[in-house]
Amino acid sequence: MAFKKQYLKSKAVCKVTFKLSKEEAQQAEKVSLVGEFNDWDKTSLPMKKLKNGGFTTTVDLPKDSAYQFRYLLDNEMWENDWQADSYVPSPISLEDNSVVAV
Repeated sequence: MAFKKQYLKSKAVCKVTFKLSKEEAQQAEKVSLVGEFNDWDKTSLPMKKLKNGGFTTTVDLPKDSAYQFRYLLDNEMWENDWQADSYVPSPISLEDNSVVAV
């Protein structure tokens, strides 16, 4: 897992490309990016499945903020991004949420 940040000079946003490798996706048929930037909506940010079995999606996020997020595999299993900028305890589970800072 990893994400790439691209800051835009013309706008106060950062294009963040989230990637989940085939191994991290664990044979999932579908993966969604779920976080504070989409009100934890499990369906609004489906990730595109790549030919290599991984998943990717790109989101424009307002700069100078940090956002909690997780990956949802096949609508049933949650996965963190183990290369996130930081982690915070989840208010609803025993696991931490990943954080991207832009």
